[in-house]
Amino acid sequence: IYLGKLEVRIIHLGAAHTSGDSIVWIPSQGVVFAGDLVEYNAGVYTGDAHLAQWPATLDKLAAIKPQMLVPGRGPALHTEQDSAKAIAYTRDWVSTLYACAKEGVQAGKNLKEVYSDTRATMDPKFGSVVIYEHCIPFDISRAFDEASGMADPRVWTAERDREMWAELQG
Repeated sequence: IYLGKLEVRIIHLGAAHTSGDSIVWIPSQGVVFAGDLVEYNAGVYTGDAHLAQWPATLDKLAAIKPQMLVPGRGPALHTEQDSAKAIAYTRDWVSTLYACAKEGVQAGKNLKEVYSDTRATMDPKFGSVVIYEHCIPFDISRAFDEASGMADPRVWTAERDREMWAELQG
């Protein structure tokens, strides 16, 4: 679309944070508004994510080489290098999370065991960032589901929330 003479592209690069993630790309300015496709120096909420697909979607975003990037969480980034760091941060979070879940599921572990193992891996790297403690139970639950073969995220309901917490605390 054009806002006067300013070209604004709304692009769906693939599934990631949700199945419908889109970015807003302003080519003449080198700016990407990434929404929750990229979260930087903060907890990355993945409770509704498509974890196996997310890294490839980030690769497509990285190929744009944004000069500036506004993530869903974290500071606006003003250089191509910082934008690349934010994309790499999100990729690291998502890849680490999903790898832990796949390993646990393949070993026949339950959600509580996968939660414990994943926290042991992720806490040292990400545990100090904003909203980590809020995101991580939902993230691990989704990663466990996807690693168990559930391609599409389940809807979060009050009942599902109670069931997850009961399993993690039981």
